[in-house]
Amino acid sequence: MLLPGERVEQTETMVEHRLNTEGADPLMLAGVNDRNIHEIGRLFSVKVVMRDDQLVLRGMIDSLERAVPVAQHMIELARLRAPFDTPDIARFADGVDALGVDGIVHPDEEVRIALPGSRRVIVPKSDGQRGYIRAIQDNDVVIGIGPAGTGKTYLAVAAAVDSLYKKRVKRIVLARPAVEAGENLGFLPGDLQEKVDPYLRPLYDALEDMMPHDRVSRAIEDSTIEIAPLAYMRGRTLADAFVILDEAQNATRAQMKMFLTRLGLNSRVVITGDKTQIDLSNKSDSGLLEVEDILGSVEGIKVIYLDGKDVIRHRLVKDIIKAYAKVGGGEEQ
Repeated sequence: MLLPGERVEQTETMVEHRLNTEGADPLMLAGVNDRNIHEIGRLFSVKVVMRDDQLVLRGMIDSLERAVPVAQHMIELARLRAPFDTPDIARFADGVDALGVDGIVHPDEEVRIALPGSRRVIVPKSDGQRGYIRAIQDNDVVIGIGPAGTGKTYLAVAAAVDSLYKKRVKRIVLARPAVEAGENLGFLPGDLQEKVDPYLRPLYDALEDMMPHDRVSRAIEDSTIEIAPLAYMRGRTLADAFVILDEAQNATRAQMKMFLTRLGLNSRVVITGDKTQIDLSNKSDSGLLEVEDILGSVEGIKVIYLDGKDVIRHRLVKDIIKAYAKVGGGEEQ
């Protein structure tokens, strides 16, 4: 069934459906050079026109049954000034194809992350991401497990920056196991920090996408933000901090226990990892494999699983993950 519209007109083979766009940001809705409008037309083989305070869709009725819920969702996002892009529209369409109208994650004020420094609003783009953000809000320790591109690290960093802006914590600590930064890099020039920086670069990139570059630099200089290899955490107590352990599948069991016991008063921890990307010589020694079983039932600790439906990178990444999972004979993680 079509969602309620203002008017439906039917000819011999085509149907026209009109949606009210009053209050929606027209540029956000249509996209630069109307690329969002063109994408709806391409995905659903319908004609789409913005006219005054209406979005008019015209096409075969079965096409409109898929297109109208997606268009309505875009209007709702544009009313909230919640950003979305052309690849998001394809994800909305996938949700409709899989679960009907219920397959679209509707705007939810509770899980939106507004970053005043960059004037950005980050919203979940899948049901899995929504559950992940809520888990971070509601628990002291969250373990996010899933494949590349599901937003594990990005959303965790966004939550950390949000907590810092709102003065819920005094600092952010971002750590990664530098598996390749040992003796294999001994021939490279520079001190240890310079050697491991390439392995920490994704964390810098996420931060700089959410904060002005000069503010990131100042925060790192005064230790408000610390980005370091996991080995640097030994012997410390991390209080009043939002702590993220990224690429946790490459932390050994001993390192994982060491990291978790660094948790101090008024601190939050997010652990992210992909069980299909373990780089340790002995994969069974991964602390991530063990921690979900040991701590999964502990109150205040939440394990969240993301999968291919939550991938938010290029549309082909989802297909690549599925292809590799099929060849490997295993399920997507």
